[in-house]
Amino acid sequence: MTTFDWHSGTITRATTITKSYRNTQNVRRFFKGQCGEDFKFDRPFMAWLKDGKPKTMGDAADEWKRRAAR
Repeated sequence: MTTFDWHSGTITRATTITKSYRNTQNVRRFFKGQCGEDFKFDRPFMAWLKDGKPKTMGDAADEWKRRAAR
């Protein structure tokens, strides 16, 4: 199994968040495209991303928007 390249790989909503996940500029571009220019990483969201539970980047974008709407 190859490791996903978070720096230059094509990220879609279906991209699985793997153990090798990194908060790269490529990831930031994906989230800004999905969530808007107000997107930013915060510690609780980053902890949620890396909690080991299966999720996709689409799940993550939806979760960020849910948290931002509070």
